[in-house]
Amino acid sequence: MIVAFSVAPSGGTSSDSVHDAVAAAVRVVRGSGLPHRTSSMFTEIEGEWDEVMAVVRAATEAVGAYGSRVSLVLKADIRPGRTGELDGKLERLEAAIAEQESAAP
Repeated sequence: MIVAFSVAPSGGTSSDSVHDAVAAAVRVVRGSGLPHRTSSMFTEIEGEWDEVMAVVRAATEAVGAYGSRVSLVLKADIRPGRTGELDGKLERLEAAIAEQESAAP
C-alpha cells in the first residue's frame, strides 16, 4: 500500500516553527527504511499496512512535541500484492502522457 500523509502541529506558541515539526516527522519516515518520497505538501510511504501505519503513528507523535494538537491528513492506495508502486504509478503516467503526445495531431 501507499499512504500519502501530511501532519502539522497546532496549539503551540507563536515562536514555534511548523517546518521543525515537519522535519521531525520526515526524520521518522526516513529512519523507517520503507520506500518514501516527500514533496511540498505530503509525504508518501510504501509498505504493508501495519508497518506503514506504525510509521505514520510515530511521525504524528513526533509532531505532537511541537503543539498541544496535531492535524493528520491521510490518503491510502491499498493494492494487495503490489510493490514498487511509488515509482510504478509515475512511470505509467509518464508513458501515457508520452503516448498521447505522440498520437496528437
